[in-house]
Amino acid sequence: MRLQLLSDLHLETETFEAQPAPGAELLVLAGDIDATWAGLELFANWPVPVIFVPGNHEFDGRDMAEALAGLRARCTELGMTLLSRETLILPDDRGRRIRFVGTVRWSDFDLFGAAQRERAMRAGHYFTRVQRSTHEGGQPFDADAVRATGLADRLWLEQALAVPPQGQWDATVVITHFAPSLRSGDPRYGKQPGTASFCNADDDLIPRADLWLHGHLHCRHDYTVDRPGRAPSRVVCQARGLVKKGEAETHDPLKLIEV
Repeated sequence: MRLQLLSDLHLETETFEAQPAPGAELLVLAGDIDATWAGLELFANWPVPVIFVPGNHEFDGRDMAEALAGLRARCTELGMTLLSRETLILPDDRGRRIRFVGTVRWSDFDLFGAAQRERAMRAGHYFTRVQRSTHEGGQPFDADAVRATGLADRLWLEQALAVPPQGQWDATVVITHFAPSLRSGDPRYGKQPGTASFCNADDDLIPRADLWLHGHLHCRHDYTVDRPGRAPSRVVCQARGLVKKGEAETHDPLKLIEV
């Protein structure tokens, strides 16, 4: 299956003209499309199916549960499929069945190990203050809540990837907003504690997928992870980022990714 991947368009402040990639069979939106949700309308009546996994900014200033329900309803109106700890199997034009496994996969702040978790969470508090989300009766969605949600995402993802195909699908694509590895880190920031708010240490899960798509980092990545006796797993990030910071200079929105 040939996929088009877009993320981190930040249409609440950025200008971007979305165009279907020639030859794509599916469009994947890996989060941070528009904090106001208005930009999601660009993908209504898209010529191929659209899968959307929300990013952190889709929850800005909102109650987490209410935002997810509202996003799901909005995606249904626009003819898109939202995945939040959910899977979907779609056929490609060759008759192969592709399983899509989608979750935001919030940070658990263990990117650098348990010994560095406290430092990572201190940095994470900055991002949660910017996000201004609430949960569970109006409580702040702070770094502790992010970690708890991230651990629940990790558990769900691990269980989903442990299910054998049993003839139901031919390949697995994971879609997350947060990155699954430090290898996806932004080279501008390296191993700073704040990087644990963007990447998780899910390197052990990557080999269970044929392709892993993510966003969140405002840079591009395309690398492989070896799997003994099988073709390597591939990890791709196509995040656009902010024009004023020069992050969109090498962005190729029409890039095709094949699984």
